[in-house]
Amino acid sequence: MISRVKAAVAQLVGGTASSSGAGSCPDSGPRFPYSRPVFLQLSPEESERAADHSGRPILVPALGSRSRLALPWHTGYAEVINAGKSVLNEDQAAREIVQVERKDWKNGTAAETVKDDGSAGKERDGLQFHYWALFDGHAGPDAAVMAAKLLHLHICEQLQDIVDILQASDVPPPISLSNNVGAATGDGAKSPPHQGDWEPPTDSESRFLLEKEISHEYLVIGAIENAFRQMDEQIEREQSSHGILGGCCALAVVYLLGKYYVANAGDSRAILIRGGETIPLSNEFTPESERQRLQYLGYLQPHLLGNEFTHLEFPRRIQHREIGRKMLFRDYSMTGWAYKTIEEDDLKFPLVYGEGKKARVMATIGVTRGLGDHNLKVYCSNIHIKPFLSCVPEVKVYDVAQHEHGVDDVIVLGTDGLWDVVSDREVADAVIRILSSCDADNPNRFTLAAQELVMRSRGILKEHGWRLSNDRLGSGDDISVFVIPLYGHT
Repeated sequence: MISRVKAAVAQLVGGTASSSGAGSCPDSGPRFPYSRPVFLQLSPEESERAADHSGRPILVPALGSRSRLALPWHTGYAEVINAGKSVLNEDQAAREIVQVERKDWKNGTAAETVKDDGSAGKERDGLQFHYWALFDGHAGPDAAVMAAKLLHLHICEQLQDIVDILQASDVPPPISLSNNVGAATGDGAKSPPHQGDWEPPTDSESRFLLEKEISHEYLVIGAIENAFRQMDEQIEREQSSHGILGGCCALAVVYLLGKYYVANAGDSRAILIRGGETIPLSNEFTPESERQRLQYLGYLQPHLLGNEFTHLEFPRRIQHREIGRKMLFRDYSMTGWAYKTIEEDDLKFPLVYGEGKKARVMATIGVTRGLGDHNLKVYCSNIHIKPFLSCVPEVKVYDVAQHEHGVDDVIVLGTDGLWDVVSDREVADAVIRILSSCDADNPNRFTLAAQELVMRSRGILKEHGWRLSNDRLGSGDDISVFVIPLYGHT
């Protein structure tokens, strides 16, 4: 087992990316060939230059007269390829305006991507939502490319089922039945009707009368969660037919009816910068942050561990000579530590092992949520890792109407290539400095802020590699950043 784990770690360090980009199958070929985001509008020469691991040029959307067509709301974006970690840039990005039509239950309807900069909100035939997303691939860019093309369509499909409910803001809340008396619930609740006025509901009414009150906000959250699950299932279906390899972390933002829904599955992150303060809008999901969830699953279904791993955590690897001695450990129910007597089973490799960026699930993968990875196994074994990897995002909601926003207030989305080397405060300071130095009506100011963040986290190439201004090691990972303005669009 130890030699197997060492081999797995060596493979991770060496990189497992596909050298040909999007996965392919001899019969069908790639459905979504590798490319950079369409909104970058790269020429063939620019695309070739973007793949330079040694120079690592920073890419931004077209500035000047073309910038409004590239990214609505003058959203800022910048990216850079890794320093040789993988053959291709495994990050992908998407920015869309999507029209959600009312669902035609007989014929069905399709999502429509809006090309102009319409404002999000109520529309005659449905709703519009604005959408930004970053996808950080691993073991190749395949899953990230596919998710960048399709996830917003899955979100649209899920929202179609509730578009009428979301638009009918004046409809009273559902009625619950108790002791044969109807009672309205929620704000502005009405008094129960007199017993003599009550009539039994018809069959078509009873299901709705018995449902609990659910806010529009939670309906949207559920739609986004289901869309992530659908996207994950689609990647699994297309593994064999289109050669989809690996997986990806996914961070998506949906602006709908005055609220931002920030959905995160992985170790990318989003922060809000408002009035100079930073407010986290997502959490990272890593083997450390989700240790207890992983351990609990291993405890409930020990067969998933393949008789090679233990769900218990120890501060270090245990040697055979230590059987019978006392050692610190943690189980799924514990946040603290306790002592136990070491047994033979404790010699198995820990399900979660390592600290920080070196922490791994089954000595293989450093993230615990994302899309894809259906074929991922422990090196040289038949132990599947996917059961421990969740595709369900955590969704946080930011209600714009609850706050006042200035011209420099933004949401910053970044893949882990950014957050590995700069703090929230450093990001905020850099953004504030760039935005305050530009005229408020400069349409390129948010792209300049995104470019500055990528430059700061990449660093400058020196004799001993890419270095930050304080000579710390810069990020050698792919880096992708969105800077979303809040003022004037809410």
